[in-house]
Amino acid sequence: MILRDREEAGRLLAKRLGAYRDNPDALILALPRGGVAVGYTLSLALHLPLDVLITRKLGAPGNPEYAIGAIAETGALFLNREALEAFALTREDLEKPIRAQQDEIKRRQALYRGGRPLPALTGRTVLLVDDGIATGATFFASLEALKGLHLKRLVGVIPVGPKETLARAKREVDELVVLMTPEPFFAVGNHYEDFTQVEDAAVLRYLERAATALPERAQRPHG
Repeated sequence: MILRDREEAGRLLAKRLGAYRDNPDALILALPRGGVAVGYTLSLALHLPLDVLITRKLGAPGNPEYAIGAIAETGALFLNREALEAFALTREDLEKPIRAQQDEIKRRQALYRGGRPLPALTGRTVLLVDDGIATGATFFASLEALKGLHLKRLVGVIPVGPKETLARAKREVDELVVLMTPEPFFAVGNHYEDFTQVEDAAVLRYLERAATALPERAQRPHG
């Protein structure tokens, strides 16, 4: 199975998440940037508010696409111990890349949310959405960010990823919804026809359209 694009992934996932449709306690937290395209489609289909949880990957030296860890906007840090050992990296080696990603997180907070903090999450059901996972670093850092926030329920929503990583993710959430676990798994983008990078302008459009659509939906009966 090959997904057409991120929005198709969202539509297919929505069919498996119907139990959360119109749930007044639920919201979607999407991981920018690609996860926001998936989250937007879910927001429209499930009639749930959309926001972002900003988490940044820490890339390996010479291979920035390979995640050795990730840091979330709450300060939560996830490190891939096997990757650190493979690249012989110490915590001191990570200080500069961590600072760089913290700066990028601040930039995105200002751009995507106007600097406002995460919405209040106590007692709420959170659908944590990305466009796929490989090592899972950004997803696991995001889970760390949500621990201790007294959520009612945490649902992981992932279109595609490797079985081993998803098995670990399943242990960390109340529910995990996945479209496919291809074997062999090489990279998330291999399982999309269109995996074009999502730019900041597109993230803003998705967030604005979701916010505009929600009150309109609330005012009319759902059939």
